[in-house]
Amino acid sequence: LFILFPQQSGLYEYKVFGGLADIPPKLCADVYMDLDFRKKWDQYVKELYEETHDGEKVIYWEVKYPFPLSNRDYVYIRECREMDVDGRKIWVVLAKSVAVPQCPEKPGIIRVKSYKQSLVIESDGKAGCKVYMYYFDNPGGMIPSWLVNWAAKSGVPAFLKDIQKACLNYSKST
Repeated sequence: LFILFPQQSGLYEYKVFGGLADIPPKLCADVYMDLDFRKKWDQYVKELYEETHDGEKVIYWEVKYPFPLSNRDYVYIRECREMDVDGRKIWVVLAKSVAVPQCPEKPGIIRVKSYKQSLVIESDGKAGCKVYMYYFDNPGGMIPSWLVNWAAKSGVPAFLKDIQKACLNYSKST
């Protein structure tokens, strides 16, 4: 199930609730956190790496946008915690944009300065997992309505299918 909520700003926040049959929650969390592997399975990654600045791990991510739009890039921090809630193991990933002087904006790429994501992964009680994701960003610039509609109808929901396929291929690649 996928839900789209328009905000007063005219931007959208995305909430995704889905299940991944036969994908254990720890495997899903491991695949999600593995930046090097993501470069192999996520067709929208142009550049993705982690660096340490002032003692803090910071991720740089450039996303390919369709022609004639400019690519977007993100500079953000994230953390993954494995929690035990009343005997249930739950993986929680939180990410948010940060301003880091060592990662200046690049010409021709629009910096996404407002980004936040929460991801929760838990067992479905069988061999798979349930995934809950909240996502918001302000992509900046003029985004045509056809791209917003594509993201809502295809792009964001397809993420679950993409990560499921990546999970199935993970043990072969690592």
